[in-house]
Amino acid sequence: LVLPGVGAFKKAMENLEQLGLTDPIVEFIAMGKPFLGICLGLQLLFSEGEEFGVQRGLGIFEGRVVRFCCADSLKIPHMGWNAVKIRKKVPVLEDIENGSHFYFVHSYYPIPQNQEIVATTTDYGGDFVSSVARGNLFACQFHPEKSQAAGLKILKNFGSLVYP
Repeated sequence: LVLPGVGAFKKAMENLEQLGLTDPIVEFIAMGKPFLGICLGLQLLFSEGEEFGVQRGLGIFEGRVVRFCCADSLKIPHMGWNAVKIRKKVPVLEDIENGSHFYFVHSYYPIPQNQEIVATTTDYGGDFVSSVARGNLFACQFHPEKSQAAGLKILKNFGSLVYP
């Protein structure tokens, strides 16, 4: 299952609830089947997000999705290429070099309560969590589909989980 995302946390959760998809997504993940979340698809996995007011998320992970601080030197949204630091060895990151660059477009990022799920971090005015992993679940803030060779490798690695 791939949960991509472009848009706002609150509206996305409202749409998933109206379509009756929240429980099936949570159940799918609980079964340990391969799951890939991209951008907003990562953020929705957390217990709550604060975009357009605090909104409950899917609750797969405890934590909150927050906005980047508005420093003068920081452009928001974070848009463009940035390096990821690998913090945890996981199958989807196999053959990805530490410091590989990926494409980002976002104004919010997750702060997980459990740091053991953190797969990568990225520096943008300080380190933020750029991907998480647990079992067959991998979710990233960056867009692998826009990230050239490294991104294609992530998609291929995820495909290997689906079709070993």
